[in-house]
Amino acid sequence: MAPKLAANFTVVCSDLRGYGASSKPHGLPDNSNYSFRAMADDQVGLMEQLGIERFHLIGHDRGGRTGHRMALDHPDKILSLAVLDIVPTLAMFMDTNHRVAGAYWHWYFLSQPEPFPERVIGANPDFFYETCLVGWGATRIGDFDDEMLAAYRRSWRDPHMIHGSCSDYRAAATVDLALDQADINRKIGCPTLVFFGAAGQMAHLFDIPGEWRKRCENVAEASLPGGISSWISIPMRLLTY
Repeated sequence: MAPKLAANFTVVCSDLRGYGASSKPHGLPDNSNYSFRAMADDQVGLMEQLGIERFHLIGHDRGGRTGHRMALDHPDKILSLAVLDIVPTLAMFMDTNHRVAGAYWHWYFLSQPEPFPERVIGANPDFFYETCLVGWGATRIGDFDDEMLAAYRRSWRDPHMIHGSCSDYRAAATVDLALDQADINRKIGCPTLVFFGAAGQMAHLFDIPGEWRKRCENVAEASLPGGISSWISIPMRLLTY
């Protein structure tokens, strides 16, 4: 996607803290340094260092949740927001049932206190993450070229990345949940595109556009007749200017 967008935009693709090539601090006791607020501040700071004061924002998975928080905390920075194949974090926790819990079991596993999930994953990170990769969508390991899969494996074999990803989910279940509940009556004002796979798990479990209309004033929706695979080890956020 990035090369196509780069034909008309300056594109910045960044890893969130705890993932990929970004820094991976140890999680604080209150989980605040892995909150979506902290991640949003990271990314706003990055864009300011690049000399970009206002920008369009596209986010998938954890990047989309960071984008939601960015649009709430930094509305003067965000020209438009696109969230890909997710519903708001508050809906994921508060509107759950056995089908949601079964499909998104990792939300509850990864948020367990350290070091339990870190040790379980660390015993065989390739098995854990590759099972997730092929289990959450129609993707097969053979669909990834060797260079891409090698990059993923380098990342998820890093114990600091494993801890960072768990810290992200711990924050979502605690500090992020509290922040979202406090902002329940605030709506995002910028134009927001809600894009999703019409045959994906999320679309079967939620009214995705309907959930975002509760949180945003100006929503447009679009979908593809398939699934958009969720991803855990290197969720990217795409910032376009």
